[in-house]
Amino acid sequence: MPAIVDFPTVVQDALTIFGDLFDTEPARHHFAEYLTGLMVAENKTVSGINREFALTTDQSCLNRWLTEVEWDVTALNDRRLAWLQQAPQTRYSVRGVIAIDNTLVTHEGKLIEDVGWFWDHADQRHVIAHDYLISNYVCPSKAHYPIEWRRFKKRAACDEGTFKDHTELCIELIDDALKRGIPGAFTFDSSFTSAKILNHIQRKQAAYVGDLKLNRKVVYGGREQKLQEVARQIPWEAKKPVRMGNTRYWYFRKQMRIPDVTHPVRIVLFWRERSDQEASKALVSNRLGWEVIRMVLVYRHGWTGTETFHRDGKQQLGLGDCQVRSGEGQTRHVYLVSAA
Repeated sequence: MPAIVDFPTVVQDALTIFGDLFDTEPARHHFAEYLTGLMVAENKTVSGINREFALTTDQSCLNRWLTEVEWDVTALNDRRLAWLQQAPQTRYSVRGVIAIDNTLVTHEGKLIEDVGWFWDHADQRHVIAHDYLISNYVCPSKAHYPIEWRRFKKRAACDEGTFKDHTELCIELIDDALKRGIPGAFTFDSSFTSAKILNHIQRKQAAYVGDLKLNRKVVYGGREQKLQEVARQIPWEAKKPVRMGNTRYWYFRKQMRIPDVTHPVRIVLFWRERSDQEASKALVSNRLGWEVIRMVLVYRHGWTGTETFHRDGKQQLGLGDCQVRSGEGQTRHVYLVSAA
């Protein structure tokens, strides 16, 4: 039985903040319906959201609002980010972290624009999905929220000359954050620590902390060698303790050079036990004076926020539930999930 007879207070407040971005009362009503459905509907498809309301129009009206009616999704996202700056716990800070990651948003339909078969490392199988890159902001208060999104499109589905790989999309997200004047350090996993991305951030005079694969080549001891080979050469007495939560690790830090990276970097190697020969992890930063604990906090805060948003977006707010075939509709759905 339909249960929703009025919009929740939080959605009514959202209408006050975002309502003027929609030029008709029906459009504002659909905005409120969609936000409400993302928060409380069991089935967060267009038809599932529509069914939750006691009094509503045909589901095709909500579908057209999502896919065809003219409204500016960029303006919605800009307004959301500006609104978040009003509260101290969500305000930008020089101690904030801008985390960049990609996430697979699985779908049932094969005819949705830009979907493809992708390898899901978590489930160890191929899935039909959108591959999204996301920039996510984590405040010193540990509050976190998405900044911007980019949807990866496979080369075979692109018109000639329009294909963008993950590196190009990552750089777009970096430039977007810098254009918005968002302070803080960038962080990302090893899939984004390419020389092109690191050099780009350095040219923009921004800070980064990235995860570095242990088979990555560096210049150490006057010759080029893999990072894990460097780790085996570090003597026992050179490893220093650092505590992360209740766990103690051992680390060694040194300024090194990475081939094709045009600036010096500080690399930190970590071992689980001081007697271990094989390192368990490595971080890299262009901030040569940062202490190891600051590098660790930037990296950990980034992934705490990003992984939490991915989980909440998919499990609680229907990030992957939208089944409309239109690419524009899918884009709007993602930004509405961000607003929710």
